Amino acid sequence: MTAAIRAAFRKRFGVEPRVFSAPGRVNLIGEHTDYNQGFVLPMAIERRTTVAAAPRSDRRIVAYSEALADEFVADLDRPGPVRRGVWGDFVEGTARALVARGVPVVGADLLVASDVPAGAGLSASAALEISVGLALATLAGKGDLDRVTLALAGQAAEHEYVGTLCGIMDQYIAALGVDGGALLIDCRSLEPRVVKMALGGASIVVCDTRVKHDLASSAYNQRRAECEEAAALFARRLPGVVALRDVTPEDFERFGSDLPDPIQRRARHVVTENARTVTAAELLEHGELDRLGSLMVASHASLRDDYEVSSPELDLAVEVALSVPGVYGARMTGGGFGGCAIALAAERAVGTLSDAWRERLRDRFGRSVEVFASAAHAGAREDA
Repeated sequence: MTAAIRAAFRKRFGVEPRVFSAPGRVNLIGEHTDYNQGFVLPMAIERRTTVAAAPRSDRRIVAYSEALADEFVADLDRPGPVRRGVWGDFVEGTARALVARGVPVVGADLLVASDVPAGAGLSASAALEISVGLALATLAGKGDLDRVTLALAGQAAEHEYVGTLCGIMDQYIAALGVDGGALLIDCRSLEPRVVKMALGGASIVVCDTRVKHDLASSAYNQRRAECEEAAALFARRLPGVVALRDVTPEDFERFGSDLPDPIQRRARHVVTENARTVTAAELLEHGELDRLGSLMVASHASLRDDYEVSSPELDLAVEVALSVPGVYGARMTGGGFGGCAIALAAERAVGTLSDAWRERLRDRFGRSVEVFASAAHAGAREDA
C-alpha cells in the first residue's frame, strides 16, 4: 500500500510525502471493561490505515479519504464545530487533542487509505486517529512522542469531537501493538504486559458479519452510564470503589442482588469479564487453548445476555464456529451491535470454519461475510 499511496499523494498534492500507518485490532477477551478501568487483551492485526503526509505553508489541514472520495479541511487557528458526524471529526479532533498536550501541530496535507473495514468492530476509527496523530506529530518534529500520549490524544478526539465515550483500549493497541504478542492492558494505570501468544499452530480467525454499527449511538454511551451507576451503588457498601474494576466476583456475590435490573446484569458482565481476562492472559501465554476457548465462549454469553450488545449475526457466527471440530472457542469482538466475531481454531479447522461461516450466514441472512486470519502485528509506525 505504501507505494500506491505515495503515488496517489504526489498526484493530488504535487509533493513527496512521508507515510505512516496504524493497525486495526481484535480484542481476544475483555470487552467493555476498558472504560470501567479494568483489563483488556487485544492484539493488533495485519490490516492497517495508512496516511501519506507533507507539511503545508499555511495553518490548514487538508485531508483526503480515498475510500470516501472526500476532502476535509480544518483551520488550526479556527476550531470547527464538534460532533458533525463526518469522518473529519476524527482528524480535527486528533489534531486539537495533540495541541492540548503540547504538540505544536503544523498545517499538513494528508491522504488516507485503509483496509480496516469501518464499523466492523476492528477499530478503524482508532487506526485513523493514531496514524493521523503520528503523522502530525512527526511533521511537527515530535516523532518520538510518547505512544501513551498519542493514544490518549486519539481517545480525546473520540470523546470531544466524535461523541463516543470510548475507553482507551483501541487507541492504545493501535499505538503500542507488538509483533507476535497480545497486550494485557491495565486501563487504570495504562501499564501493558506483553503476552506471548503460544498458539501452537492455531490461528485467530475473524468473521466480519458486515453488519455495521455506530459506537456514538445512544446504546453504547448508555452502557457506560449504567456501569457508572452500578459503581456508585457498590461504593455505598464497599469503601474504595471508584469503578467496577474495584468490585471482585466475591463482592458481586454479596451485594449484586441489591442492584436493580438491568444495572445488575451490566455489572455482572464487567466484574466477571475482568476476572476472565486476567486468567485468559495466563492461559494464552502457556498454550492452554481448551481452557482459553472456554473463557471466550463464556465471554460471548455474558455479552449477549448480561450486557446485551450482541446481534443475531454474531450469535450465529459463534454458534457455527463452535460446531466445527478443532475450534477451541469463539466470541464477538469489539463494541458490539454488529461487527466481527473471532474464533481460536486449530490450523486444520480454519478452512472448514471459513466455509461454514460464509455458507451459514449467507443462508440465514442473505449476506456475504469476510473471513481472514491474522497474526499479531506492530502498532503505529512510519513506513519506508
